[in-house]
Amino acid sequence: MKHPFFDSRILSLYYALFWGVMCLGSIFLQTLWADTSFYVNVSESISIFLVFPILGASIWYLVRYNSFAEKNWARVSLIHFIAATVITGIWLYLSFIIAKAFDAQNYLYRTLPSKILSGYLLYVGYVLFFLAIGYYNSLKEKIEREAEMKSLIRDAELSALKSQINPHFLFNSLNSISSLTISNPEKAQEMVINLSTVLRYSLQHSQDEVVSLKEEMDVIRLYLSIEKIRFGEKLNPVYKVEEDCLKAEIPNMILQPLMENAIKYGVYEATEPVSILIACSSDEKFYHVIIENEYDAESTNNKGEGIGLKNIRQRLELIYGNSNLLRITDNKKTFKVELLIPQKK
Repeated sequence: MKHPFFDSRILSLYYALFWGVMCLGSIFLQTLWADTSFYVNVSESISIFLVFPILGASIWYLVRYNSFAEKNWARVSLIHFIAATVITGIWLYLSFIIAKAFDAQNYLYRTLPSKILSGYLLYVGYVLFFLAIGYYNSLKEKIEREAEMKSLIRDAELSALKSQINPHFLFNSLNSISSLTISNPEKAQEMVINLSTVLRYSLQHSQDEVVSLKEEMDVIRLYLSIEKIRFGEKLNPVYKVEEDCLKAEIPNMILQPLMENAIKYGVYEATEPVSILIACSSDEKFYHVIIENEYDAESTNNKGEGIGLKNIRQRLELIYGNSNLLRITDNKKTFKVELLIPQKK
């Protein structure tokens, strides 16, 4: 761990300026109110506010490498007592030289017991001060590590959620291709090309949290073209996306599982054409992305919020820190999912 002052030029300057100001202030105040000569005041102020801070800076290393939490209390206390004695001895010697230079050595001799006590008290004060700094630095590092761990966990959770979605999509698409290879090889080939584009997009953005809605819509159109080959006229996508919404940034591949659900529960069981609405509008706070599909309540076993919707809800909460960004409306004729994407301020 670096020294809190001397490993930084700016902090070293602040440290020197602080004690310099304290020294000048002490000389001024003692000259006004203390019953001692000016030279005694200068000698004492330099000794306490300039000499000891220089010696006291070394106490940081004693505190840093002799932690009460990591070592025996008696041993650490003995180390600090010896260090306090040595530093106080050096300080008294330097104070005597300074006092002699200002012809104030007689005052130093008269106050020697209190001076020795002051040395030990100043040492204790520095120990407490550096312990507080060490605790603050440790707490700061702990908070930073926890924030980093939370970020890693969050990224891992997002990756896990996406990994649950993408294989499901791939499995269904490959089944569709398999059914077309014999009945319609040309459409199967077209479907493979479109599927490879969608998968390339998914892998390309696997580490990104958000993409533009325009990019996402391009992939959705490709995805629906894949399913259109499979279902033909039964699938009728309807787009109502406002121009301003195209710049919206949304979690990548978050619309695809919604489209997959719409096809699974709406188109797959239907005998008549089914419309799937993809819409987006905006207000002051949110972009409102809506996926709505018709479905037959009698032929569909709707068990509520499935894994796809749960994943989407969790992804939105992880990215935006809000658990209320997914709304579901089911009137037994249409099923509507609305995503509230916060606008950037």
